[in-house]
Amino acid sequence: MNAGLTGAPSPEEFEAARAANEFDALSVAQAEVATLTAKNTELADSYLRAKAEAENARRRADDEISKARKFAVESFAESLLPVADSLEAGLTIKDATPQQIREGGEATLKQLKSVLERNKVMAIDPPAGTKFDPHQHQAISMVPSKQEANTVVDVLQKGYLIAERVLRPALVTVSAPK
Repeated sequence: MNAGLTGAPSPEEFEAARAANEFDALSVAQAEVATLTAKNTELADSYLRAKAEAENARRRADDEISKARKFAVESFAESLLPVADSLEAGLTIKDATPQQIREGGEATLKQLKSVLERNKVMAIDPPAGTKFDPHQHQAISMVPSKQEANTVVDVLQKGYLIAERVLRPALVTVSAPK
């Protein structure tokens, strides 16, 4: 009782106050742990959902690419069918004259070129005098010529580009250095 008179806490009061403070601190720490555990669970769940969503997006993209390739080839093949029909029709004519055969062949070739152009397949057919381009031309031989060195003299076989990528280079003869 003299503790109340002097203002100094008794050892029992001091111990009780310390225990109360420790209990409050423990309660605060436990509340923080519970909050952090809940936040951790929420973030783990968000991570798993994001990971699954990314995997699903990748799978959908792979499917779309596969379908695009499949249907691109299908579309190209479908555009070639009239060319095949023309060739078959030409072969069924028994008494065709050479002139008719030539005209049919030219018409079918025109049809084929049209199909190739629609599908972004363009011919590489450099005129004589064009500078040799190793990315689009393949030199078969060098010949003496009045033209400047390393220019195309003659095209032995056309090359082809597909969407500006070389499918096959043009086979050319090139002028030799003088």
